[in-house]
Amino acid sequence: MGQRDSLVFLQLFQIVSAMEKRSRLILKAGKEKSLLRRHPWVFSGAVQRVEGPLAEGDLADVHAQDGTYLATGHWQPGSIALKVLRFGNPCIDADFWRERVGKAIAYRQALGLWDNPSTNVFRLIHSEGDGLSGLVADYYKGVVVLQSHSEGMHRAYPELLPLLRELLGNKLRAVYDKSRATLPSGNAEDGYVFAEAEEPLEIMEFGNRFRIRFSDAQKTGFFIDQRENRSLLQSLAAGKRVLNTFGYTGGFSLSALRGGATYVETVDISQKAILQCNENVALNFPHAPHCGVTQDVMQYLTNINKTFDIMVLDPPAFAKNHRSLQQGLKGYKTINQRALEKIAPGGWLFTFSCSQAVSWEDFQTMLFTAAANAKREVRIVRPLSQGPDHPVSVYHPEGAYLKGLLVYVE
Repeated sequence: MGQRDSLVFLQLFQIVSAMEKRSRLILKAGKEKSLLRRHPWVFSGAVQRVEGPLAEGDLADVHAQDGTYLATGHWQPGSIALKVLRFGNPCIDADFWRERVGKAIAYRQALGLWDNPSTNVFRLIHSEGDGLSGLVADYYKGVVVLQSHSEGMHRAYPELLPLLRELLGNKLRAVYDKSRATLPSGNAEDGYVFAEAEEPLEIMEFGNRFRIRFSDAQKTGFFIDQRENRSLLQSLAAGKRVLNTFGYTGGFSLSALRGGATYVETVDISQKAILQCNENVALNFPHAPHCGVTQDVMQYLTNINKTFDIMVLDPPAFAKNHRSLQQGLKGYKTINQRALEKIAPGGWLFTFSCSQAVSWEDFQTMLFTAAANAKREVRIVRPLSQGPDHPVSVYHPEGAYLKGLLVYVE
């Protein structure tokens, strides 16, 4: 037997061994079509039966009704029953993890995000967009913050942590796990899982400095996905009065100030967020024309008696799922109508939805209704979305979760 034959034999042995140890999901007739199109989710309604014992987070193989093997992924009870890791090959081994994590790192290198003198925070792994469904990893000036959205990914940390240390080398100072709020089982405690870093950690985006506290921050610590949209706002802000609603810790506000805005107001219902926003503003622009307001945004927009040339609407997800879609769209319509009624003539509106359930068509129709009700002439200037470090797999269009529009209001 030659060397090549030996390698083929070894690969076949590994495949057979892996499949013998795992439980199987048998799909209903016709439900294999989405997997043949490489969509990385198996919904519970597509499963005809489970063969073998399965606990949340276990690896399982998916088969068509005729027994044809399709894919392997992490099992989780719920609407999405399995998140696919690999199609056509059941081996989830050290080589698999190394390949996927290595490709994610190389992609960010190709984007020019490593060793950038003005920006040291970006998304390192973006779940389905990087072929690692259920895992998010963000890079903050040497600290990687992991966030698991499946029990299986959380159980994979023993494979992932050594890989991150090896592949990132001296670019990695610490790893923080922030999965308590996102893990379906809730069986996680936030905290450092490798080394530690100072907090607050000072990071930088396009020259703006922010102080991050991982323990009490939203998401992984910062809204990284809006980086390019903040840069666009900066380019339009000179000489303008800017309102940043749902402003959190002031990302859009600092971009507006750096762009030369004459006045910026940040509104958020969280007093803690506004205090951190004020801290970030003072860190960059000690004497800035800025005011932080702790108030419900809907109430603020209803009662506002000031004039702004640029408004930012970046609310939390109003529609968490398709069951709440219509109610969520009503919420988006109301805040957009209020903003369009109050914005100055010749104003710019940056409006967003981070609800995965809201489609681009839904969002644009919502804005049409809001504009008609506000009786304003509105031009769509350009669509807005997440940055390129949040890639979207062509097989998983749901990955384009952030929808936004820049509009010009006559």
